[in-house]
Amino acid sequence: MLKIYNTQNRKKEEFKPVKDNKIGMYVCGPTVYNRIHIGNARTFISFDIIRRYLIWRGYDVIFVQNVTDVDDKIIARANEENTTAEEIAKKYTQLFIEDMHAANVLDPDVRPKATQEIGEMIKLVKALVDNGNAYVVDGDVYFDVRSYNGYGSLSGRDIDEGESGHRDLRTEGIEDRKRDEADFALWKAAKPGEPSWGSPWGQGRPGWHIECSAMSHKYLGLPFDIHGGGSDLIFPHHENERAQSICAYDSGFANYWMHTGMLQITNDKTGDNEKMSKSLNNFVLLYEALEQVRPATLRMLSLQTHYRSPLVFGQKRIDEAEAALKRIENTVNTLNWEINNTSGGDKDIDINLKDKFIEAMDDDFNTSKALGEIFAFIAEINSTDNLSNASKQAAVNIIKELMDAFGVELEQQVNYPDEVIELAAKYADFKGNDKTEAIEAILQARAEARQNKNWDIADGIRDDLSKFNLQIEDTPDGSRVVQS
Repeated sequence: MLKIYNTQNRKKEEFKPVKDNKIGMYVCGPTVYNRIHIGNARTFISFDIIRRYLIWRGYDVIFVQNVTDVDDKIIARANEENTTAEEIAKKYTQLFIEDMHAANVLDPDVRPKATQEIGEMIKLVKALVDNGNAYVVDGDVYFDVRSYNGYGSLSGRDIDEGESGHRDLRTEGIEDRKRDEADFALWKAAKPGEPSWGSPWGQGRPGWHIECSAMSHKYLGLPFDIHGGGSDLIFPHHENERAQSICAYDSGFANYWMHTGMLQITNDKTGDNEKMSKSLNNFVLLYEALEQVRPATLRMLSLQTHYRSPLVFGQKRIDEAEAALKRIENTVNTLNWEINNTSGGDKDIDINLKDKFIEAMDDDFNTSKALGEIFAFIAEINSTDNLSNASKQAAVNIIKELMDAFGVELEQQVNYPDEVIELAAKYADFKGNDKTEAIEAILQARAEARQNKNWDIADGIRDDLSKFNLQIEDTPDGSRVVQS
């Protein structure tokens, strides 16, 4: 039985989709004024893992993720670069998609852009005005938070707490125009030089919060199953989405609210974990991280921490994630090698890993526990003597299936460095450029050296390989090179 922690009710709840076996899932997308940072990526990778698992479990998932391509930040960036907001949005939308592909994040089923859904947003705002939940001030339209008694229930905030926290209302003078400090903009009157669209209230553009309500209603219908995002969006963004949607459509909104924990950066000098920010000079963009870390390792890092918990990003954690990934890959590659090169033993084992994996993941997508079950299984496999090739093949199949459910692409063989070609040329007069063939030539040269009792060459081959974290493993069925 799948249980999900619902931010709305602050507890784990049995998951019951609106439609049998079908899931409508909406996750807030980027505001495209820059490349996304690894904090954004943490949220997108986490929900990609959740989505993949639901699909693996047999659900028909419709996944919608918006692109905010009109916003104050986009306009400011356009002014900085002496270009148009449209060009900035187009550029960074494409880069966002490329970054997601590089991180092995699946494309959404629907990726609506704000500028293409203005009509839907205007209809929503008009309904709120007609219902008495919104009011017009000189071409601006604001949501009246006190018109909805349930405002604040998602975030747990009292409406009288103080600061509104609305990123699009911090312009000097705007606060004085609202009935209440907590009221937020649904529609913003046009300013000179800014993109605008016609509306019943004059030329203008949508506020930040309105687009997700309009898009989720259009593409998923109401109510839908899961709404996700980073925990920093609970207030005000998701609180406002929920309020305006319920008031406009006289319907429920999202049945389950899911939020990821924030990302922290390890300070290399102090060892402390800090919030990522430009002021602390620890701001890391996703594409920069992927120049140093392979996508599967970044995903393993995310898997090792529950999606609702803070995720620590630092070299130590990256190294741990890479080591964990290599342990899985080495096990799979070793088993494959033994299946292809040995007759195997006569012992079979009962493989019940899938049930344990499901039990862990059905508990609010507990990826760290699910990984623990995979590693426990690997330990059992590696400690079992005389294992039959049939059991080895079954083990390979289930490990690969479950890692694929996580979206982790395992390297099917040792990723040999380019330097092995030079070593093959040195020890075996190798003249090719295929690294696998180079390794075979090195092993042949070592075998000949050992046969001729030329231990200096044999030891030299071993020592040179070790410089690249490679070691020779001798078995009754032959020798091979593995990562150490």
